[in-house]
Amino acid sequence: MNIIVTGGAGFIGSNFIFHMLKEHPDYRIICLDKLTYAGNLSTLEPVMDNPNFRFVKLDICDREGVYKLFEEEYPDMVVNFAAESHVDRSIENPEVFLQTNIIGTATLMDACRKYGIQRYHQVSTDEVYGDLPLDRPDLFFTEETPIHTSSPYSSSKAGADLLVLAYHRTYGLPVTISRCSNNYGPYHFPEKLIPLMIINCLHDKPLPVYGEGLNVRDWLYVEDHCRAIDLIIHNGKVGEVYNVGGHNEMKNIDIVKLICKELGKPETLITHVTDRKGHDMRYAIDPTKIHNDLGWLPETKFADGIKKTIQWYLDNEDWWQPIVSGEYQDYYEKMYKNR
Repeated sequence: MNIIVTGGAGFIGSNFIFHMLKEHPDYRIICLDKLTYAGNLSTLEPVMDNPNFRFVKLDICDREGVYKLFEEEYPDMVVNFAAESHVDRSIENPEVFLQTNIIGTATLMDACRKYGIQRYHQVSTDEVYGDLPLDRPDLFFTEETPIHTSSPYSSSKAGADLLVLAYHRTYGLPVTISRCSNNYGPYHFPEKLIPLMIINCLHDKPLPVYGEGLNVRDWLYVEDHCRAIDLIIHNGKVGEVYNVGGHNEMKNIDIVKLICKELGKPETLITHVTDRKGHDMRYAIDPTKIHNDLGWLPETKFADGIKKTIQWYLDNEDWWQPIVSGEYQDYYEKMYKNR
């Protein structure tokens, strides 16, 4: 089977490629990635020499390039991770999010229609549902929860989801969608909460926390997410949406304190900065559907996953050091210097 994985040089996409090559060694995996700020080719170094792996530098909005790749590979499946995904960046520059997340998705699906496909899978986010109140711990996102977005990022992902479902209804394209909670684990780009706090802790730098840090997220270890997508593309029902959650709800401030404790650093490093505009308070997913339909459950408890993640960053400074010393530093300064 030939599978095109878009955004495969990013955090979740690369972990998915590693998972698929390990679990399905007879599959051919073609990674398509534009290599923007969050795409890191060195991440894929462990599989670059695998005869069943091919990397192609390409923008999913490049219709001519995408069609050419489909003509070369005739994929059986497409799994679309490619997306602009950082909320702060979407507030600064919404247009690029609309271009990549919506137009890029349409380009991929048009190629699937033209050349034929067994399955197109859209990797989405629980952020399309908006947020939940902190005082209602009994409430969770289900697949029936109305879309209610808060940022240009989540709006662009919701728009892409609606487009995917429309292509299924209008053209009969065999699609599935997964909406996951916050992922963490190896190869997580250093501007995201957990790796940012780990790396800043290691350098005794301030740990910038939005507002009071009371925002709650449902954390999912990235390998558990990859297993879920593997199940969905093989056994999921066409036209369906599956929520993928970790049942690991944590306040941001508690995660930062936990990282300080694990690394033996003082909590005095924590610095509260001006809150993000339209900051969602709580995300929490009910994964009953994917459990009942496909037998999936998260295997990694947060207490174990966060220790594994911290250890990975301790052991792999050669991966993240070039990132934090490059263009990212300019962005970091811009975002946090005057807050």
